[in-house]
Amino acid sequence: MKRLYIFLLGLFLVAGTLWAQSADSDWQNRLDRIKELITTNPQQASDELGQLIKGKNKKDPALLVAVARVYFDAMQITEAQKYVEYAKKANNKFPGIYVLEGDIALTKQDAGTACQFYEQAIYFDSNCKEAYLKYAQVYKDASPEQAIDKLLQLKEMAPDYLPVYKALANIYYSRNRFSQAIEAYSSFIHTTEAKEDDMVKYAFALFLNHDFEKSLEVARMGVEKNAKNTTFYRLIMYNLTDLKKYDEGIVAADSFFNHPEKSDFTYLDYMYYGHLLSESKKYNEAIAQYQNALKLDTTKIDLWREISSSYESLNDYTGSIEAYTKYLSLQSSEKQTPDLLFQLGKLYYGEGTTKSVSSAEKITSLQKADSVFTIITQKAADSYLGYFWRARTNSALDPETTQGLAKPYYESVISLLASKNDARYNSVLVECYSYLGYYCLVNNAVAQSKEFWNKILAIDPANATAKKALEGIK
Repeated sequence: MKRLYIFLLGLFLVAGTLWAQSADSDWQNRLDRIKELITTNPQQASDELGQLIKGKNKKDPALLVAVARVYFDAMQITEAQKYVEYAKKANNKFPGIYVLEGDIALTKQDAGTACQFYEQAIYFDSNCKEAYLKYAQVYKDASPEQAIDKLLQLKEMAPDYLPVYKALANIYYSRNRFSQAIEAYSSFIHTTEAKEDDMVKYAFALFLNHDFEKSLEVARMGVEKNAKNTTFYRLIMYNLTDLKKYDEGIVAADSFFNHPEKSDFTYLDYMYYGHLLSESKKYNEAIAQYQNALKLDTTKIDLWREISSSYESLNDYTGSIEAYTKYLSLQSSEKQTPDLLFQLGKLYYGEGTTKSVSSAEKITSLQKADSVFTIITQKAADSYLGYFWRARTNSALDPETTQGLAKPYYESVISLLASKNDARYNSVLVECYSYLGYYCLVNNAVAQSKEFWNKILAIDPANATAKKALEGIK
């Protein structure tokens, strides 16, 4: 008999549970219909609600909050608040009441009150996940640390709850905390919780964190899921460029720029394409892409330096100097350092020593180079570089070494470097001594010439030029 009682009790408990589920499902279905009627036939909606909320349903806070939510979604706030009050009378500790009150406060742009209500929901039910998420959503911009703290509380309480990782990932991403964003995204990116936008942000976070291989992998996964999303093609091109996979990058760039779906190209798109083309030695095409980038953002003045470099690779010093001069002119005065000027001087020197220009043009270019290197010696008197390149420039102006135009500058370099006894400068000193040794020889100062060739051998005993010169003097 006892066994029969236990069996029947269990049967009634199961039946009760099933009935509760069925009843809940029943009012939810009826509520869905009423939701449609609220805007199309308010009177009928009111009549059906009257039928729904009677008997024991009057004391069901979940149902009453659900009704209030229907009115809230229809932006009928007064009606929503009425049913919130009914729910409070039924059970003022039901957390859903305060979640909805928080949402209503937000419609009045009262974020502080909204979060107080969300906190109240958590007070009555520490497992009210929705309240944690909504609290964090309110504070994600105004006080991101406060939002993160609330989400970390939720994460500790419910470590398998995927929406918390998504919320954390988005806040970390928006604050440029890419390492933490990556960790959060990786917790849900392979689940149904992840949407396309999450995959885009995950790939970008990896890219911005310089994990180019992983970013490339995610971007390719994105293309497989939605071949119409041009952002994934963009990221593939970026990552292949930074991975120095230039041939693949060119193919990816073609897929991106010629994608059938329209895309708003950015200066970065053209800049990366320019880098790909430059590294592939397609310098004219690279210049065109850098110019496209500048059309979209004239503040990216470093692109002028890239254009200059591409022209230089083509041995087009006129174009290179013009672009580099533009680059310099756009720098503030404090940024026009000797290092930046040095490159301009080298370009003039390159133009002056190339075979493609006439003698008169060579002299003009070398004189301009000398003027730039002179400024460098004045701005950085302790550096040997200005004197060293003045020496080279003046040597080019005096190819027969009869006038000794380079002599005082090579001597200045020696005075700056010889006492350092630093092997890093040996090749520089060898060049200085070689010039002076040859100059002395041309001018019949044989003893002095020997001294300079022997100084070279002291640095580099195997130096063939010095040995040959000394043998010739004998």
